[in-house]
Amino acid sequence: MDKHLEHMPVLSRGRHRNPKRGACFMELASYLAGERWSDHPACTHPLLAALARLVNDNVNDENRAALVPLVPSIIGLTGDDLRVDARIALRCATTALPVAAAERQLALAVSVLAAEEMLARLDGAPPGRLSEASRRALDEVPHASAQARRFSRAAKITEKGFRRYAAPNAVQLAVVGIVQACVNDPDALLRRLLEETIADCAAMMHGTTPPNDATTTYGPTTARDAARDSAPVGASVGAAADEPARVGAASEAAVRV
Repeated sequence: MDKHLEHMPVLSRGRHRNPKRGACFMELASYLAGERWSDHPACTHPLLAALARLVNDNVNDENRAALVPLVPSIIGLTGDDLRVDARIALRCATTALPVAAAERQLALAVSVLAAEEMLARLDGAPPGRLSEASRRALDEVPHASAQARRFSRAAKITEKGFRRYAAPNAVQLAVVGIVQACVNDPDALLRRLLEETIADCAAMMHGTTPPNDATTTYGPTTARDAARDSAPVGASVGAAADEPARVGAASEAAVRV
């Protein structure tokens, strides 16, 4: 057996003091990148690394071992372009929204619209632009989408606030939503989410168009939105702002960002 492989850390949950005690996904990335041992290495975008840690900690042992081939692909994907944060948040929110429980849908729908708004702002595009993936995800939850649109029209987010709060909340909400969703194989969905997010980041950083980037535009007063706005919804608009913090506090002991 290759002596190097004999000493490779084994993926497991949480932080580890050194490779002999095991490694999480990002600790293994730091090891392979030749960095100081850390689950927050400099070789990967902080929000992408946060998603990798969350996926690592929320799949079972067998499926966690299957994540190892993805580790090299995350090394070197870093930068300070806010579009990357927005793409990561958008991929996470659109993946989780169709499968999440009803109580999480409003916050995830708000996350989708916030990420789309930030991308449009950074691109100098008119507000209201939606990617095809976002439109499909929002169509799956019409009541939550209608309420999220009303909330988003009233709320404005700064670039600093998006990077520090909205984008990380979208990632954490998405992972918690998938873990607790009534789906046959949440681990497979988490792996797919990580794979597709890595592909999005690689595409952006290598100057190509990210997957599923076709866009549409929604208007604030379309007939469809008017019909949705008049339909009953289960939570107040204010709950959209509170939900990310509430879910984050409830899951803090179980997931690591």
